[in-house]
Amino acid sequence: MTDHPLRIAMISYYLPSGSKIGVGYQVHALANALVRRGHLVDVFSDCPPVDGALYGHRHVSLEGSLRTFRFATALRRLDFSDYDVIHAHGDDYWMWRKRVPVHVRTLHGSCFEEALRIRGAKERLRMVLLGLSEVLASTVADTTVVVSPSTRRWTPWVRRVIPNGVERARFARPDVLREVAPTVLFVGTWKGRKRGRELAEAFATTVRPYVPDAQLWMVTQDAPDNVPEGVHVLGRLTDKQLVEVYSRAWVFCLPSSYEGFGIPYAEAMAAGLPVLSTPNVGARFVTNNGQAGMLRPIDQIGPALRRILTDAGLRYRMGVAASRRSGDFDLDAVVSSYEKLYRSAPSARQTGKTGSACRS
Repeated sequence: MTDHPLRIAMISYYLPSGSKIGVGYQVHALANALVRRGHLVDVFSDCPPVDGALYGHRHVSLEGSLRTFRFATALRRLDFSDYDVIHAHGDDYWMWRKRVPVHVRTLHGSCFEEALRIRGAKERLRMVLLGLSEVLASTVADTTVVVSPSTRRWTPWVRRVIPNGVERARFARPDVLREVAPTVLFVGTWKGRKRGRELAEAFATTVRPYVPDAQLWMVTQDAPDNVPEGVHVLGRLTDKQLVEVYSRAWVFCLPSSYEGFGIPYAEAMAAGLPVLSTPNVGARFVTNNGQAGMLRPIDQIGPALRRILTDAGLRYRMGVAASRRSGDFDLDAVVSSYEKLYRSAPSARQTGKTGSACRS
């Protein structure tokens, strides 16, 4: 296998600069890691550039409603002929004409699954349309990847699984001490499928009466002004601040109704943090069906939290299992898997184009 640098066009509507969606954070981390390995990477996105990013940024300017669908249309009009690889994390379903030697698509979940759980007819229809676009995209790309096995439910012809990755060394902080008070950490949204509101209610009614000094730290931006006693809304944190709260908390809880993968689970596990979740698709995969975490229905989350916070031995065992499991999601291994895919086509191995990709 040749090891010449590749010119990679990465497609993602989302980036951390403009969205809290996990896909954007994964694209940012993956693109940076590929640049560190010597590749030339440009990310095509509707979001603005991310401060400190190592990769190039190509802004796809959009106006009006239905922006993700407009984004897909705009991509079709762009010239990607300077690149060796297109790696799309969404919205490439109109790009059926061969444009580069290798076209890879990552499905980070299923919009059909979200359509089963989302409220509102308009949003449900939007998710169904996006789900159909995912099916179309899986036939457009040369190779399609899913981030967890159960994601294949809606695209059973997709065989390859490459999980999302986290930089384990960045989250493993033995120098940071756990908080003195029993502390639960949540990263997500108050409303919708992340179910922050339900977690806060369970904490207030089931945990605080028995563990009076317990705290719930919520990394969220859509919480109301009035929250239960002991609940602390942290808003949006920087990467450095997020690593610190993972290191200081006692247990991580994200009781989502659906996650295709759930990057916060893997981040918490890399920090050696016990993980509690509802048994959604992503949580089952990341925790190895509960062997490296605890899975409970939403109505049992409160009692499970109370048990974990009051049992030091259980927390220790869960933390060790979580840390061990996090090795399966090391970003370095994920990047290596994608590099192997990028070089899989004969044309990619033979061309070895050099020079600078388009930058901005």
